[in-house]
Amino acid sequence: MRSEDFRADKRRPFTGAEYLASLRDGREVYINGERIADVTTHPAMRNSARSLARLYDALHDTKQQDALTSPTDTGSGGYTHKYFRVAKSSAELVAQQAAIAQWSRMSYGWMGRTPDYKAALMNTLGANADWYGPFKDNALSWHRRAQEAALFMNHAIVNPPIDRHKPAEQVTDVFVHITGETDAGITVSGAKVVATSSALTHYNFLAQGSATVTEDPSLSVMFIVPMNAPGIKMFCRVSYEQTANTVAAPFDYPLSSRFDENDAILVLDNVFIPWEDVLVLRDAQKILSFHPASGFMHGYCFQGCTRFAVKLDFLAGLLAKALRATGGDAFRGNQAALGEVIALRHMFWSFSNAMAYNPIPWANGAVLPNLEAALAYRTFMSEAYPRVIDTVRRVIASGLIYLPSSVRDFNNPEIDKYLAQYVRGSNDMGHIERIKIMKLLWDATGTEFGGRHALYELNYAGAPEEVRLQVLKGAERGGRLKAMEELVDTCMADYDENGWTGDTWFNPLASSAE
Repeated sequence: MRSEDFRADKRRPFTGAEYLASLRDGREVYINGERIADVTTHPAMRNSARSLARLYDALHDTKQQDALTSPTDTGSGGYTHKYFRVAKSSAELVAQQAAIAQWSRMSYGWMGRTPDYKAALMNTLGANADWYGPFKDNALSWHRRAQEAALFMNHAIVNPPIDRHKPAEQVTDVFVHITGETDAGITVSGAKVVATSSALTHYNFLAQGSATVTEDPSLSVMFIVPMNAPGIKMFCRVSYEQTANTVAAPFDYPLSSRFDENDAILVLDNVFIPWEDVLVLRDAQKILSFHPASGFMHGYCFQGCTRFAVKLDFLAGLLAKALRATGGDAFRGNQAALGEVIALRHMFWSFSNAMAYNPIPWANGAVLPNLEAALAYRTFMSEAYPRVIDTVRRVIASGLIYLPSSVRDFNNPEIDKYLAQYVRGSNDMGHIERIKIMKLLWDATGTEFGGRHALYELNYAGAPEEVRLQVLKGAERGGRLKAMEELVDTCMADYDENGWTGDTWFNPLASSAE
């Protein structure tokens, strides 16, 4: 059964319950040496699954539907999340921005691979179907399927960090490549890293980075595959959710225990891909042009930047509360540090706004989020997030670890009376409130969950050096760098070794020696 078939009504997206039911499909997910029988009930990811189900339920909440949903453009007569439709105007992009932000606020910005993330590609497939050449009909079909159900899709693009000093064609024992072809489809094998949230998604969009393009055409392939396809195997990293819910209570790990997007080693062991699920086949030029030409780069940056801005809203507010709890809010240096975090928050909301309010005309009447703002977001997010985390550590300092072991300490009167006196908050704040704030901040910045997010945001858009090179190449290709240099040329044409070349300015006064 396809994931879409779990919907009771085919004219609307999943409900939360239908989404959870759709994940009970026999997929091969492994953790701690064992196969997970049901990802929706296993302690490693059951709360994360429910956090995602809550997003789907919001699409059916009459109080949220106006902000989150719009009619489909597929002729189904139904409705979908706004970002699953390609925008035709700035006004539609602004509405999509609001929908992305509303969903993101339901996880306070801590879940980055929610269903609207991959909608950034799926919403382009209808408008830009011609780009897929012989697989145009596949693109149109997947656009319809993804939009009508608001399918939850992940992607796997990056090759494992193995033998990167070798040409890709010498690492086909690891990298995904075509191993066979029949009238019915292709067979592929290999691995990808890291398939974030793959255990809780419906399908994987598997693609290749440009670095994989070689003379070996078996590596130049893009396709979509269900997560329960025979031969698909997911080997999960340690579950922060399971650890948090085993050793403590929500009070101690309020983020880890419900928003852990488990990352997995994705292995494809002779997986069959029907022709109708193939989008690019043995076409190196398509692989090379995918990011700039498909619309995905513009779209994922729009979703990612908006989500990141919500996360900075959360961190700025939490830092303000933590400073108040310690009394550190009275110090000028700390006030300046908080002001800088708020300014970073403003910067990324400005990038998101620029993407929405200054779109780029595109294929068949569609518009894309502004690319220059998208590239600025990609460049500076890897600078901003470490800066925010470092600021928290510097200004809160020992307050992050001047904490009791767990919420259970409050239940022991012999402990609690001392906590009430010695761990009370400043500004008339009680000890429980202070400890609650600090444990939340520690979970955000100091736990294994927090450490993973530091790595995630640093590498979210690719290697920082590669991102900057892409900005340069984009400015060169689009003529922006040439215009910048021409501005300098105009300045230099105003003068030469003999003085000003025009009559606007006076030349220097003659020296007394003359």
